[in-house]
Amino acid sequence: MNAKEYIALEDRYGAHNYHPLDVVIERAQGVWVYDVEGRRYLDFLSAYSALSQGHVHPVILEALIEQARRVTLTSRAFRNDQLPLLYKELSEMTGYEMALLMNSGAESVETAIKLARKWAYQVKGISRHQAEIIVCAGNFHGRTTTIISFSTEPLYRDDFGPFMPGFLITPYADAEAIARLITPNTAAVLLEPIQGEAGVVIPPKGYLKNVAEICRRNNVLLIVDEIQTGLGRTGKLFAYEHEGIRPDIVVIGKALSGGFYPVSAVLADRPLMGLFQPGEHGSTFGGNPLGAAVARAALRVIREEQLVDRAREMGAYLLERLAEIPSPHVKEVRGRGLLIGIELKPEAGGARRFCEALQQRGILSKETHENVIRIAPPLIIDKPTIDWAVPILQEVLNVR
Repeated sequence: MNAKEYIALEDRYGAHNYHPLDVVIERAQGVWVYDVEGRRYLDFLSAYSALSQGHVHPVILEALIEQARRVTLTSRAFRNDQLPLLYKELSEMTGYEMALLMNSGAESVETAIKLARKWAYQVKGISRHQAEIIVCAGNFHGRTTTIISFSTEPLYRDDFGPFMPGFLITPYADAEAIARLITPNTAAVLLEPIQGEAGVVIPPKGYLKNVAEICRRNNVLLIVDEIQTGLGRTGKLFAYEHEGIRPDIVVIGKALSGGFYPVSAVLADRPLMGLFQPGEHGSTFGGNPLGAAVARAALRVIREEQLVDRAREMGAYLLERLAEIPSPHVKEVRGRGLLIGIELKPEAGGARRFCEALQQRGILSKETHENVIRIAPPLIIDKPTIDWAVPILQEVLNVR
């Protein structure tokens, strides 16, 4: 079958809830993917950071195959020999005492919300069902009905109400606006250290530190969503480390499994995570031995291949090269580590056409927030590959 035939089948039998580029990928390795016609492309998106270790990393693949031969699922009705080891390794790597494993990032955000609410009632003493959580405009924490209740993107919300109460929305990157919303019923502040889906929006220096101090003064939990930014993407293990803070709860996912299997987690210390009691929360697949083995291998690759340092070095190099590109269409290039956004001027005609032009020249990226080209390659990318890509980007960014 050719690409047109695959696309026709997908459009006929699948829900049209995405608008993908019309490239049909059949195999991949490292930073490269190949379509059904054999054309090669540089992956400049890495599945929204899920493929930080690169496609089909041999260490993670070996762990997947080995574990799949032994046991894939026990449910949490029984114990398995991989989950305890993953818990220990997560604690040693992140500094948090405990973790709770889920599958998708959205599930872990939901878990963090439940944990914050339980803390509000059991520890802070907020009246039952009166807890409030402050979130930021432009957020993207997932697509469940709870999470879209505090989205500010009409496309995610308009036809999916009624909405869950208990959330207050404040402008992003404005710590004092958060302070003004805090009341005795405030349980937590939930935010992204960099808003990826909003267009790689980076808050000013000091913002996270100010929010952390406001939360501390007011006995409010700080929840940081590191699903896209965590595990090395920004040149630190976690993006919040750029400001020297330590959130109460951290949500991770995507790169936690290196793109092989959906694994996510909530990290917190014992006084918080210990509030969950048997039966209050869970998932049939959360913490399964296959996912745990894959996550252990994914973390090992991050450590042994020093991908945090690599993201910092290659990110600085790529940002430097991108800043040198002259283009009448570019408003700003911004980023941290290997999470980069090229914001186009409104008159450029939107980012989609540039992403389609890049596809035709062998680079796969994706528009976000209409006018931003998001660039987030696997952290294993090297300078020669960047040097190959930059002239193509320059050519496309000067297309009329």
